[in-house]
Amino acid sequence: MRSTIPYIAVALFQHAAVIICAKLLAGGTIIAFDNETQLLRVIRNGSLLIEGDRIVSISDVALPEGISADVEVLNYTDKIITPGFIDTHRHGWQTVFKTLGSNTTLAEYYGRYSANVAQPLFTPDDLYISQLAGIYEALNAGVTTILDHAHHTWTREHATAGLNASIDSGARVFFAYTFQNVPGFSIQDQVLHWREIATDCCEPAAGAREHVPRTSGKLTTLAIAYDGWTGDPRNPDTVAVVNLALESKVEVLTTHHVEGPWLLGNTPEDLHRAGILNTSIPIVVSHASFLTAREAQLLRQTNQHISITAESEMHYGHLHPTSHLILDQASLGVDTHFTFSTDILTQARIWLQTTRYRLYENTMDRWQIPANNPMSVNQAFLLATRNGGLAVGRPDLGVIMPNAKADILVWDGRSPALLGWADPIAAIILHASVGDIKDVLVDGEFKKRDGKLVVEGYAGVQDHFLQSARRIQERLKETALPSRGGSFLGGYPYGPVPQVDVQRGEGTGRDVLQFAFRPQMKRAIKDLENRLQGYAGIQGPDDTVQDEGTTENSTFLAGDARRAGGIEIWDHSADTDVYSDHEFDSNSDLESFLTDDENLDAAMVIPETLRDMRCYVDSVEREILPLYNGFNGYRN
Repeated sequence: MRSTIPYIAVALFQHAAVIICAKLLAGGTIIAFDNETQLLRVIRNGSLLIEGDRIVSISDVALPEGISADVEVLNYTDKIITPGFIDTHRHGWQTVFKTLGSNTTLAEYYGRYSANVAQPLFTPDDLYISQLAGIYEALNAGVTTILDHAHHTWTREHATAGLNASIDSGARVFFAYTFQNVPGFSIQDQVLHWREIATDCCEPAAGAREHVPRTSGKLTTLAIAYDGWTGDPRNPDTVAVVNLALESKVEVLTTHHVEGPWLLGNTPEDLHRAGILNTSIPIVVSHASFLTAREAQLLRQTNQHISITAESEMHYGHLHPTSHLILDQASLGVDTHFTFSTDILTQARIWLQTTRYRLYENTMDRWQIPANNPMSVNQAFLLATRNGGLAVGRPDLGVIMPNAKADILVWDGRSPALLGWADPIAAIILHASVGDIKDVLVDGEFKKRDGKLVVEGYAGVQDHFLQSARRIQERLKETALPSRGGSFLGGYPYGPVPQVDVQRGEGTGRDVLQFAFRPQMKRAIKDLENRLQGYAGIQGPDDTVQDEGTTENSTFLAGDARRAGGIEIWDHSADTDVYSDHEFDSNSDLESFLTDDENLDAAMVIPETLRDMRCYVDSVEREILPLYNGFNGYRN
């Protein structure tokens, strides 16, 4: 048995019998939801009565008549009271990777941090503490409900560890057990394990943390995640997952959907072919990057939802070019909180301004002045709260109204950020921060009070987490980065992205491309051509290349660049504004030029000239030729 000392207090705290009592949240400004008008309703100097895990009533006065003497009255004058935030897409187990993916991409994530490669780094104990610490982080940030896409189901022990951490956290968690083919633990094995978890009640003695399921946690709901929908719907694994979902009447099912050049599949049409989309089971399609009009229509017809993870999709590069067109069937998620913000408030703010930008741009591109604001703060607030509840099939979550679950946030209306507010919804969406959250209640019980988490033994949790995090982070730092050559998962090729440098002169913004030049690798030249295609400017009429970087169009005849026996690079000097051409008769000359930053202050490589490099490939002896395309401030 592993050491249990740091967790004894946690287990006792979370699983002790709770005496049902009533609380009156009095005197604050309440952002309620009117079920008749389907609109937000602001109640100033009102009150909110909670009994057990439910909201009983909402009053327009701070101290309504008839309140029993045994009701706990909480003075929330100058406070803003809102529903808790709902996160419809998160991978809680990755918390120990904190800050390691600050400058990563989705392709790098896939080969470095994802569930596909991370299993050797984690013991079940590491998994438990990483999941637990991550959920506490979310609770502190006002996230009261999480749809956790738990793709750490590599073994029974790892899967159970994540489930137990979710139960012990005290948050409302939809634990979406991921079905995936893992060596030694097939999907058929996982189906059996899922059924055991769903039927067994194996609550250990107080303080014990063996990795057996604890299904007594009333706030944790077993759900399903599966990413194998693309392909033959009669695939035995897919059939097994569909049958399990339908037979068990699972409360939520989720999947990743990232299309465009990523080609990762799991489209709404794929789910529909498998016979799972048009059922009573709520389905959350996370990301929905490059969602098509047909797929959006299908989601509306079946009343299923997407989860927009705005910061993630901008951070990693999978993007969300059409998500703003289906906000009526959308919710918000965080995704991989180890790389960026853990709070839904940030996601709502980013998405609000991103959507405004996109729609403003549409009008401005027609040379028209925007006559109105395209998205209100109320809409962003609903995405962060009520829409999340609808996405997981729970209209009693994410709202303040009678009979809704008492998942509540209390904000300090006199904080420096909020002082002087007039519109409480705008105050939260555009001005507040996690530090303004004073209290968090889940199911009517305090999880954060007076700005601090209500977790006994939290210091022990932190210490144990740091031990796992430091060990895993050191191992990960020693692991080589995945290759970025060729194509992503056998699909579309990798391509360079212009890098930004905010400092004058040399800096980290200079794009470095590395290619393995071996005698047998003639494809390296074609790869280089593809990567640099278009960097020289805009193709003009008569096969010319026009430079965007000067006042006058500098035109180069592409035909002049095709010179046998030499490679030409036009070098634009920022000081002289004059283009000079260089001809190379050997690869050593080329290497010298390309590695000299003075020569490449703002170099422009004409893609056609790269074809001439083929005649030199067989004579190149070096393993790696670093090519610095110092296009300082180039435009593409």
